[in-house]
Amino acid sequence: MITRRWTYIPGLLGVRDRQDDPDEGLTKGSVRGRLTLIATVTMAALCLVVNAFVLLAVRATAEEYRSHEVMSAALRVVHLIKRGTLPETVPTEVDGVQVLDSAGRVVSASPSLSGRPRVTDIIPSFDNSGGTGVVCDIGGFAGDCMLVATFRVYQTDGDWIVYALGHEVPWYVHPAVLVFVITVSVALVSITWYGTSRTVASALAPVDAIRAKLAAITESDLGQRVPVPPTNDEIHALALTANQTLDRLEGVVEQQRRFASDASHDLRSPITAMRAQIEEAMLYPDEVHWPQTADAILSSLDRLQAIVTDLLALARLDAGAAGAQEPVDLGELVIAETARPRGKTVVTTLESGVEVTGDRLRLARLLTNLLDNAERHAETSVAVTVVEQDGRARLEVHDDGAGIEPHQREVVFRRFTRLDASRSRDAGGTGLGLPIAREIANSHRGSLTIEDSDRGARFVLDLPLRER
Repeated sequence: MITRRWTYIPGLLGVRDRQDDPDEGLTKGSVRGRLTLIATVTMAALCLVVNAFVLLAVRATAEEYRSHEVMSAALRVVHLIKRGTLPETVPTEVDGVQVLDSAGRVVSASPSLSGRPRVTDIIPSFDNSGGTGVVCDIGGFAGDCMLVATFRVYQTDGDWIVYALGHEVPWYVHPAVLVFVITVSVALVSITWYGTSRTVASALAPVDAIRAKLAAITESDLGQRVPVPPTNDEIHALALTANQTLDRLEGVVEQQRRFASDASHDLRSPITAMRAQIEEAMLYPDEVHWPQTADAILSSLDRLQAIVTDLLALARLDAGAAGAQEPVDLGELVIAETARPRGKTVVTTLESGVEVTGDRLRLARLLTNLLDNAERHAETSVAVTVVEQDGRARLEVHDDGAGIEPHQREVVFRRFTRLDASRSRDAGGTGLGLPIAREIANSHRGSLTIEDSDRGARFVLDLPLRER
């Protein structure tokens, strides 16, 4: 006979049981599959926890009811003993009842225990009239664990013992309860799986459309745009960002195409000129003035070299090549760059101590390009001013030439840009000086613009001051 737990109380015994938790696994797959799996496993785990609490609560209630039922059956027998009306066979609603006299003989029993020996040797202590407990492998119920209510009945010939037995409530309480919770759990898990799968598929449908459209866009057909879903969510923002990126990409590609076309034209011009001069010299070698022809070819080579040098400079700036970071006094830089003789008068107004942080060679290239441009288009003089204004360094290069119309002030910063004859690059420039100057300004976290002036063009360089 095996006893699992036994505790006597003045009236009733409380009983508890244990349950095991199942193991769960998680596999990997597509985004839709992973999200569906996660949601399904989460719902399954939630159902498991909720069902465990439900079964524990239902089982506790059922145990309390069963204990009350067994105790009531035992008390009815006690009442019969006290009245002296105890029959030999006791009808009962529980699984079994057995009564022992003071000598330990079975004097009465329920039909299920009729003719059976004493079911258990356990008796209440002398200071307790009764109690309940769980006993396994009781005679007549081999292999089962029974809830046993035991009462001591005080008689004149000694103490009688009353046993009332009822099957212990199983962990699942009742097959119907188990079927119900399993059915509800399977339904919830299935609904979660189907609902999550459909919801994620619907949410990712715009992503598939965006992916398909992006895959269809090629370098030669950048005018297409991805579809923007009507929902105001992250995918809507993704589509807008993708279209903005495509807009910028299309602009850059178009700019590169124009640049390549203009560059090829400008490179072809000096090459064509040299080829024509050489072919003419070869056709009429006796009539050619070779020093003059050599000078013309050298002039074309100089122009070709200047264009290539500027193209390389722009390529480095476009690539974001880092320059030196050193203190540069803009006034000293202007003095150094204006020291060499120029064809036009250069007037400087310099404020001392205006320092910036940057690459001295690049800033010198910027200033040289501005001075060369101003010198080509000035009538008589060029003014250079360096001041500190509003916590920023400001360098101005102002010529007294024909000036630039307001609507063309941004155009001149485009590569290989042609304006009217008075300010054309054909006056001696490559068409890349001003674009290089602006790129250098941008690389120093500054700006290069053209501002209003009474006469001529006024280029203004704005840079952050060096931190002291």
